Amino acid sequence: MDHLAVLADLQARFLETTRRADPAVRIPWLGRWTVQSLVVHLARIHHWAAGQARRQQESPLGRGPFDLPVLYESCARELREALAELDPAARAWALIDDGVPRAQQTGTVAFWHRRQVHETLVHLWDLRTAVGEDLDVDDRVWLDCLDEVVTVMHPRQVRLGRIAPPRVRVVFAPVGADARLELAGAPADAPMAVVRGSARSLALLVWGRGVPDDDRLAADGVEVEGDRALAEATVRAGLTP
Repeated sequence: MDHLAVLADLQARFLETTRRADPAVRIPWLGRWTVQSLVVHLARIHHWAAGQARRQQESPLGRGPFDLPVLYESCARELREALAELDPAARAWALIDDGVPRAQQTGTVAFWHRRQVHETLVHLWDLRTAVGEDLDVDDRVWLDCLDEVVTVMHPRQVRLGRIAPPRVRVVFAPVGADARLELAGAPADAPMAVVRGSARSLALLVWGRGVPDDDRLAADGVEVEGDRALAEATVRAGLTP
């Protein structure tokens, strides 16, 4: 997958939606956030990630108020230009190295190619959903998003002591994809739960999007085979920051 090309496309769609969205629209699944909060957040993340890729502390953007499209367009461009300029194999500060001894760290610029695709994807879903619009994205991108949670974000949560290792072997089985993605850390003899659904449904599930507050595994298009109660507890514990 050409992550930089996907990133440019998702950013363009985010900017286009920002230009016509009411900044005051609430995003209930993100607490007290509004469209304005979301746009400023993603702009700041792009700005920060550009610094992480360069191994430089980013300069503060200030507290605003901001012209939202101008702010987002500027920070999105900054990120794309940084990632295009740098060698993907060059060392970078990366979340994958949090809690890892320095001698074992492996973070590169390529990490941010992928990470920012998924950051933008999830927040584009937030934005489009908040304004009542659908989002059409290739299933391969959603599958990659799910894979990142299973292989990068969840292990980081456990490594940093934010959550305990799972007590059940949770396996995500995206329909139509030759993939079975299992969360790491459960005992080998632990019970198993297989969670099936489209790549999109499962990616949104692990990011806590589009799911019932009291029963995340009851999300539309998601089916569970095995120990449902332990699987629900694992998902609700926080697979992502």
